[in-house]
Amino acid sequence: MRSLDQLSEREILALAISSEEEDGRIYADFAHGLRDTYPDTARVFSDMASEENEHRRALIDLFVVKFGDHIPLVRRQDVRGAVQRKKLWQVLPRGADHVRRQAQQMEQDAVRFYQHAAARTGDAAIRKLLGDLADAELQHERTAGESEAANLPAGKRDQEDINAQRRFVLQVIQPGLVGLMDGSVSTLAPVFAAAFATHNSFNAFQVGLAASLGAGISMGFAEALADDGKLSGRGTPYLRGLVCGLMTIAGGIGHTLPYLIANFYTATIVAAIVVVFELLIIAWIQWRYMDTPPVSAAAKVMLGGGLVLATGILIGSS
Repeated sequence: MRSLDQLSEREILALAISSEEEDGRIYADFAHGLRDTYPDTARVFSDMASEENEHRRALIDLFVVKFGDHIPLVRRQDVRGAVQRKKLWQVLPRGADHVRRQAQQMEQDAVRFYQHAAARTGDAAIRKLLGDLADAELQHERTAGESEAANLPAGKRDQEDINAQRRFVLQVIQPGLVGLMDGSVSTLAPVFAAAFATHNSFNAFQVGLAASLGAGISMGFAEALADDGKLSGRGTPYLRGLVCGLMTIAGGIGHTLPYLIANFYTATIVAAIVVVFELLIIAWIQWRYMDTPPVSAAAKVMLGGGLVLATGILIGSS
């Protein structure tokens, strides 16, 4: 693998062609991945992809004039120290803002690439060629900014962010909260009933583990089968089912793990403390994402959890 300083003018131009082609395809992927949920942002990336294709065609025309019809294959991964581009699947899960920042970083990296290459040569023709490429990327960045201003004014971006937050709540927070509540509350009765019936920590742990895993599997399937998400906008049922199932297991396992402590009374005290924290977390999520007043959320969760806990203790002690 060679460094940029070791490439000839012909190879640098070939690298520029392959880089522009790769960037154009990445922007097209961004546009395709965002078109359903962020249509205005998707139009920005479509414009950027078209601009990259124009750059590529201009570079190919220049290459043919200077070096002939054959363009050698020189890619970023063939050059030591070249910045590698992140693909759609690496940035899209982190949201539209991260995709926008990634696109801006791509343009800045391209400008630095051409400017650095120009600074490393004393040949006037090569310096002019690389300077023109840097100017083209700077112009592309300005064009992208104009396109974003036209297609994505502040109001539309704010609306996209609101819609994204709503989808996140529907697709992740709601099923996760349902699972956490079920796992944290519904397993309290069997775990503490087994604990107070046997006064054996490991027996309580076994019951809690079975109840948590069983509830997680049940809740996961129930959430996935209840709604395919097409009409409700709640997203893929597989994601919701996975989130709901895992959070159900997490809610139940939280106050089950303390019963790995051999001393029954110590384990029970620790488990009770964990239960309080679980219920407070549920109340916080309701306040943070569901706009439930914090006092009301805490009171309802504590009341429900306390009743289930008392039921388990009474049954286990009888």
